[in-house]
Amino acid sequence: MGGLEKKKYERGSATNYITRNKARKKLQLSLADFRRLCILKGIYPHEPKHKKKVNKGSTAARTFYLLKDIKFLLHEPIVNKFREYKVFVRKLRKAYGKSEWNTVERLKDNKPDYKLDHIVKERYPTFIDALRDLDDALSMCFLFSTFPRTGKCHVQTIQLCRRLTVEFMHYVIAARALRKVFLSIKGIYYQAEVLGQPIVWITPYAFSHDHPTDVDYRVMATFTEFYTTLLGFVNFRLYQSINLHYPPKEMTAQEEDRRKELEAQEKHKKLFEGLKFFLNREVPREALAFVIRSFGGDVSWDKSLCIGATYDVTDSCITHQIIDRPGQQTPVIGRCYVQPQWVFDCVNARLLLPVADYFPGVQLPPHLSPFVSEKEGDYVPPEKLKLLALQRGEHPGNMDESEEEDEEEENDGDGDEGGENEEEEEDVEAGSEKEEEAQLTALEEERMEGKKPRVMAGTVKLEDKQRLAQEEENEAKRLAIMMMKKREKYLYNKIMFGKRRKVREATKLAEKRKAHDEAVKSQKKAKKSRPV
Repeated sequence: MGGLEKKKYERGSATNYITRNKARKKLQLSLADFRRLCILKGIYPHEPKHKKKVNKGSTAARTFYLLKDIKFLLHEPIVNKFREYKVFVRKLRKAYGKSEWNTVERLKDNKPDYKLDHIVKERYPTFIDALRDLDDALSMCFLFSTFPRTGKCHVQTIQLCRRLTVEFMHYVIAARALRKVFLSIKGIYYQAEVLGQPIVWITPYAFSHDHPTDVDYRVMATFTEFYTTLLGFVNFRLYQSINLHYPPKEMTAQEEDRRKELEAQEKHKKLFEGLKFFLNREVPREALAFVIRSFGGDVSWDKSLCIGATYDVTDSCITHQIIDRPGQQTPVIGRCYVQPQWVFDCVNARLLLPVADYFPGVQLPPHLSPFVSEKEGDYVPPEKLKLLALQRGEHPGNMDESEEEDEEEENDGDGDEGGENEEEEEDVEAGSEKEEEAQLTALEEERMEGKKPRVMAGTVKLEDKQRLAQEEENEAKRLAIMMMKKREKYLYNKIMFGKRRKVREATKLAEKRKAHDEAVKSQKKAKKSRPV
C-alpha cells in the first residue's frame, strides 16, 4: 500500500530547532536586544545531535535555539519594553536634533523602565534554588564593585554591586557562616554555608587594573543587571532569617544625635553608681536618699535617726559624707565632705562636679534652674557658661583674687596707654588733614595763576575688604527690605523689634551682673584692708 509522501525536514529534529536569525525576526528584536533577553530569561543556544539534518542539509555554521524556548519568549512582557525603548531613543534623537529641550526633558521623565522580579521568581521557584545558583551572581557582583568609575560601566551599577556585596558580607558575619578561605592568583575564594547550602565565590584583589579591550562589557552588564536583582531578593530573605532589618539603614545625623543622647541618658542613670554616701542629721534625709538611690548610689544615715540604715559612719567604704554644719567632727582621709547642694547640682549637670566648690563652710555657687533653656540672644550667667564648658570636657580655671587684681591693674595701665595712643593717632590724623588742605590750597592757587599743576606724591590708602563686604551686604539687605510687600515688612519689623528687645534685656542683665560682681570685689577688698 502506498502512503503519503514524507517531505524532508518537516518533522523530527529539524522542527525542534530554530536558527538565531529566524528567532530574532520572529521576536522583532535587534541582535543586542535578543542577546539581552536570552541572558535575562536564562535561555541558551543548543548544539543539535544531527546538525546537518537540522540545518536542512547545509554545513554552514549557525547558532540554534530550541523552538519551544523561542515560543516561550513570545509571551515575555519585557519584549514590549524593549520595543518601547527603541521608540524612546528615536524620539529623543529627533528632539535633540531639533533642539526642543522641553521635549527632551519630558521624554527623559517618561523613559520606559522594567523590573526583573517576575523573571527571578520564574527561574527560581524556591529559595534553595536561588542559593544553589548564587555563586556566579556573587562573583560577578564582587567583580563589578571593584571597577573604577569610567565610561565602561554605569556608576549606579557599580554602587549597587558594592552595596549588595557589603550587605551579603554583613549577613555572613552575623550568621558566622564562613567556612573556607583560599588565596589564589585570580583572587580570594570564600566558602560560606547558608541554610545548609555551600556557596563559593571569588573576590578580586584590591589592585588598580585597566579594562581589557577584548571583553564585551554589555553582555557582562546584562548578567550583572539580573544578578543584582537576584542578590537583592536573597539578601532580603537572609536578613529576615536572622531577624535583621533590610535594607540596613544608614545612620543619619538625627539618628546619630539620638544615639548620643541615649548614651548620655544611660550614663546619667548611673551617675552615682559605685559611690557610698552618709547623711548627717542636719541634712534633708528623705530627699537626698531618694535622689542618690535614683541614680545608682548607696546611702545610709545614723541608726538612731531612722530605721533602714545599712552601714555606720565609721565604714571605710564611704566616699562622700554630706554635712551642713562645718567643723563638728574630725575628717576621715579618703572621704569627701560636701554640702547637700552638690548632689542636686550634679544631677542637673549630668556629671560629678568638682567637690572643692561645695566644701563645708564655702560659699556655694548659684543653684541654677534646670528648667530654663537659653535661646540665641538670651543672657547666659557665667556659672552656666562654666557648667557648659565642663559638660564639653573642658576645664575652665578659676583665677585667684590676687591675679584678678593684677589683671585689673594691668587693664588700667593698658587703658592709660591706650588713651595716649589714641591721642597720638588723633594728632597724626589732624596733621595729615592739615597737609592735605595745604596741598589743595596750593593747587588751587596755581590753577588761578594759570600755571601747570605739579604732580605730587600721594599716599596709598588700603581698603578694608571685610568692611566693604559688610557694606555691600547691608546695602543688599536694605534693598530687599524696600522690595518687601506691606504685610511682609510689617512681620519683619515685628521680628526685628522682638530681637532688639531681647538684646536690650540681655545687655541689662549683663550690666546688673557686672555691677554685682564689682560690689562683691569691693567688699572683699574692704575686708582685706580692714585692720585686724
